[in-house]
Amino acid sequence: MRFTFLGTSAGTPTASRNVTALALSVEDKRDWYLFDCGEGTQHRLLKSRYSSARLKAIFITHVHGDHCYGLPGLIASANMSGRKEPLTICAPDGIEQYVRNTFAFTDVHNLRFPLHFVRTDDQAFQYDDGQISVQAIAMSHRVPCFAFQVKEHPVYHLDESALDALEVPRGPLWGLLQQGESVALDDGRLVHAEQVRCAAWAPRSAIIGGDNDKPDLLLSALQESDLLVHEATFTEDVLARVGPQYMHSTAAMVAKTAENAKLKHLLLTHFSQRYRSGSGAKEYSVNDLYIEAKLYYQGNLQLAEDLQSYQLEKDKTLTQL
Repeated sequence: MRFTFLGTSAGTPTASRNVTALALSVEDKRDWYLFDCGEGTQHRLLKSRYSSARLKAIFITHVHGDHCYGLPGLIASANMSGRKEPLTICAPDGIEQYVRNTFAFTDVHNLRFPLHFVRTDDQAFQYDDGQISVQAIAMSHRVPCFAFQVKEHPVYHLDESALDALEVPRGPLWGLLQQGESVALDDGRLVHAEQVRCAAWAPRSAIIGGDNDKPDLLLSALQESDLLVHEATFTEDVLARVGPQYMHSTAAMVAKTAENAKLKHLLLTHFSQRYRSGSGAKEYSVNDLYIEAKLYYQGNLQLAEDLQSYQLEKDKTLTQL
């Protein structure tokens, strides 16, 4: 599972960081998924391996502009580039109205591909395309906001010794069992797929969070996750000065939750524009967020950077690419 950050800034862009967007691909396939789409996302995509033609689905955490203002432009550009495949957009109430009204007032009338909007604030929401499944988890923010728990589907291989022990003849029956079906043998016995196949590796799972001032809302889901991508807009001292009304997390808050969940990997993103990188950082440095989080979290901690990719490997290690 490859995670490429297309924007890591909160609220407004900076000279080195764009606003929020994250690309996800699985096993080096050309198809990919987009989580949030701040203004300028399509510009960042021009510097990545991803094209709008192979975008399978978009997931928007909430209606705030730094997470969705890039959506109409990305869709319109995909249309001009000749995309024909349908596009699914999973988002809370307001996003479909925003996109369709933008198109109505900007003379975009004849999309070459259908848009399928799916409401993530529907309790029955679940996305599943056979490669990944995605569920929404309600967060705590000024507007309805969600985190997305992404799970890959298992890839199975057949256990030849089990097939031989059950005397399943080689040929079409093996193919049916590989696909998860049950088969009947000539002697009347029924062989089920779970008897003769197993997962090639333990499926990976990650949570990609939206804006949220209560990371503990994710504690239960983190028990079955390998990675959390979560906002860390402030450090504790800055939050004390600006106040809680913006309803964002500090690095410390997220780190404590990750530690309590015994999470293997934590990727922090969505940093306030006051935090600067490198030698240009004066009063506030993004490294302050790392230092604060490391006080409470003992696992693998990373601060996301624009256009940086991380890969969650089959053995559940996290590699920076």
